[in-house]
Amino acid sequence: MSRIVSVGGAQLGPIHKADRRADTLDRLIALLEQAAAKGCDIVVFPELALTTFFPRWYAEDIAEMDCYFETAMPNPAVQPLFDRARALRIGFHLGYAELEKTASGGVHRYNTAILVDKDGTIVGKYRKVHLPGHRDYDPGLTRQHLEKRYFEPGDLGFPVWRSMGGIMGLCICNDRRWPETWRCLGLQGVELVMLGYNTPTGNQHGAAEPPHQRMFHNHLSVQAGAYQNATWAVAVAKAGIEDGHELMGGSVIVSPQGEIVAQAYTQADELIAADCDLDLCAFGKSTIFNFAAHRRPEHYGIIAAQAGATPPPEPGAEG
Repeated sequence: MSRIVSVGGAQLGPIHKADRRADTLDRLIALLEQAAAKGCDIVVFPELALTTFFPRWYAEDIAEMDCYFETAMPNPAVQPLFDRARALRIGFHLGYAELEKTASGGVHRYNTAILVDKDGTIVGKYRKVHLPGHRDYDPGLTRQHLEKRYFEPGDLGFPVWRSMGGIMGLCICNDRRWPETWRCLGLQGVELVMLGYNTPTGNQHGAAEPPHQRMFHNHLSVQAGAYQNATWAVAVAKAGIEDGHELMGGSVIVSPQGEIVAQAYTQADELIAADCDLDLCAFGKSTIFNFAAHRRPEHYGIIAAQAGATPPPEPGAEG
């Protein structure tokens, strides 16, 4: 017996600073309707799917960027997406910037994603853990990447949830490059990982990593994570030239064997889809990646004990 979850990956073209929120919502709803017409159970939207990628700009006062954040989800601006999804009986994944107000009057800012079930209920929330880039303006860079300025590292860990007959997990953009992300989800039996990304085609440090390598690394990270944890994975981009900055496309759906089964070929709004049989995860989880049989956590302490690398001493440096 198969457990099929039909998944749509809703790649978005650029969202510019000047674009109206209502127009952006119309684009998301159009992709949602395409996914429903294809019989999808769930559609995955990208990271920061409601706004331009604002961390490319520096503001001395961080609060100047609060116009890009959501203080509640859903909220009146986004409610039409929830309403249409509920009417179509289709779930979705949505990435957005979250501003959380504290009881003491302070605020927390996170790069966030949610998982919404077919009845419009939010069943899970994830906040991005691996924030790339830097905190302060750096005149030596070809472009700024200020996620560390505008967001705090996520405080929810890497949870999973039961939804649509399977075990679902989320991560965001740079998280996909870190094997710890995938293994934390894999150790909870994840069967479908959803993630969005906004990744420039060029490296902010210059020409050290050309665009074709960046796309290779994008797919390599997702394929390796899916294979090594025997899970389906859906990685969805916001792509194209956004406010003068090019973001890569390459949205993919990847099988538990690490194979790409669907891929976007444009840098525009584009839907990809695949029927994901969650029972295909069982082979890897019961054989080579049978964690209970083969993992040796007594030897992995260094992973949780330190952040930076500690190479051995140079020859003759022992004294």
